[in-house]
Amino acid sequence: MRHFHNRGVATLVPTRELRDTLASSGFRHPRLLPRAVDTVLFDPARRDGTWRAGLGAGESAPLVIHVGRIAAEKNLALAVRAFRALQAQCPGARYAWVGDGPLLPALRREHPDFTFMGVQRGEALARLFASADLFLFPSRTETFGNVTLEAMASGVPVVAFDYGAAREHLHDGAHGAAIPFDDDAGFVAAAVRIGSDAALARRMGDAARTSVLHLSPAQVAADFDALLADIARRGHGHVDRAAA
Repeated sequence: MRHFHNRGVATLVPTRELRDTLASSGFRHPRLLPRAVDTVLFDPARRDGTWRAGLGAGESAPLVIHVGRIAAEKNLALAVRAFRALQAQCPGARYAWVGDGPLLPALRREHPDFTFMGVQRGEALARLFASADLFLFPSRTETFGNVTLEAMASGVPVVAFDYGAAREHLHDGAHGAAIPFDDDAGFVAAAVRIGSDAALARRMGDAARTSVLHLSPAQVAADFDALLADIARRGHGHVDRAAA
């Protein structure tokens, strides 16, 4: 891999964590190019009180959302544990699941009070994100985690482990909680603390939205253009290609 990538003028990576890891492993040209999120599509203005009411989640009760593949590698037992702890504090809490996967039948059978929305895309997905109060993302197997940015753009605080998109963009205590990688108890505690405090969740959601506005597709495309222009100015005629 080093032989291939080091023939290029740049290896584009979405996080500083990955850039530093590659650099320390002998990759000579890692360059940071952030992932984009559609901040027009994913917008808090899409919040839908009617849909929330249909789930039994009034404005005074937290609505938690899961978005992603419903599979073992997503560490979903921890999400369920965190929600049940929150529900013990806020009996009106509701959990909506967006996605599909091999664990769906068992999850549906074991937790009949959860709402399962199936796979959603586009404006329907954006509406569901914006209508939530908390996004729990317990996965430890992501290469990045685009859903973290989508939740933040939707004005929803996030509880996630401190790697990938969360390490790059989620400021612990400001936009939600970035939990040390092996701290399951900390994940549960953060879900309860944020989910049970509506004012805190709103402040964090507003701050999360503001923090990702610069990641619009147009801005990231402009950053890519600037990166290519910089490579051209530096001159790398002896190199065959850029590896990305």
